Amino acid sequence: AEACYEHCKVDAVTLSPLMGWDSVAPFVTEKCSSKGAFLLCKTSNPGSNELLALNLADGETVFERIAKLSQEWSIKSGGASLGLVVGATDAVALAKARKAAGEGVWILAPGVGAQGGDLEDACSAGLNEKGTAMLIPVSRGISRAADPGAAAKELMENINQVRAKLQSKSIDGEVSTIEPYQKEFLEFSLAEGVLKFGSFVLKSGRTSPYFFNAGLFATGAALFKLGKAYASAIMASSHLVDENGGVKFDVMFGPAYKGIPLGAVVSAALYSNYGINVGYAYNRKEAKDHGEGGTLVGASMADGKRVLVIDDVITAGTGLRETF
Repeated sequence: AEACYEHCKVDAVTLSPLMGWDSVAPFVTEKCSSKGAFLLCKTSNPGSNELLALNLADGETVFERIAKLSQEWSIKSGGASLGLVVGATDAVALAKARKAAGEGVWILAPGVGAQGGDLEDACSAGLNEKGTAMLIPVSRGISRAADPGAAAKELMENINQVRAKLQSKSIDGEVSTIEPYQKEFLEFSLAEGVLKFGSFVLKSGRTSPYFFNAGLFATGAALFKLGKAYASAIMASSHLVDENGGVKFDVMFGPAYKGIPLGAVVSAALYSNYGINVGYAYNRKEAKDHGEGGTLVGASMADGKRVLVIDDVITAGTGLRETF
């Protein structure tokens, strides 16, 4: 604490809470009680899930316990206000941390911009009811801009626009029952023309009031968001994720044709965003009579492997049964 505050002349620090209160206390008590300190709660790097997303005996995650401790330790300090570091790249975890920490705890949320965090999703999850108590640092997006001053001003304006939008919804009494990643997925599906409403006859012969054409996810940006949305849905499912934060499947299988690129981008997103590495396989509709032959390509699904089948839409399961 002395090295940070007196020699380096800093005003705030980030601290690991994993060694307990006695390792944090010197930075926020007595003559240091006026300084700022943020506890590393759920960081933006994929490897953070190896520890911080583990479930404790009472069912809460390690990062949720840390969020609660920020309040308890602030009281114990006798006046200091401990904040939290929660990555903006995981809006689901950010919302859980906000709920556990309460309205008064400030959250430092890195990850917007170069790391892929969405500003509106992060603000929706991390701001308190007053639209405050959140700091959003953006380094590369500003420092590498042609005009850093203009980039910083634009960021400020974008943040305030999102805050105004959220506060307007709160005033109107709007209550959202969907997660931030689900909202983002629906919005960009509509924007890309992938999701359409009307009357459509499906392969099964059924008539549907909507049609989802994943083939229109036809740009790198769209595929990136698509993979991120599916990966978020997988990691939010208790049916697919075990108590240690690992997944309950060994191979992701994408049925031809639209399931092939979908399985690829989701497998990549699981590794990129959560550090989870699973096998990936797909089928051909026509058997290959040369080279490796057969209809299956990619990771082996033999020897009792657990397989997650991923596709754009499954209604009656007609296409899926044809695959098997």
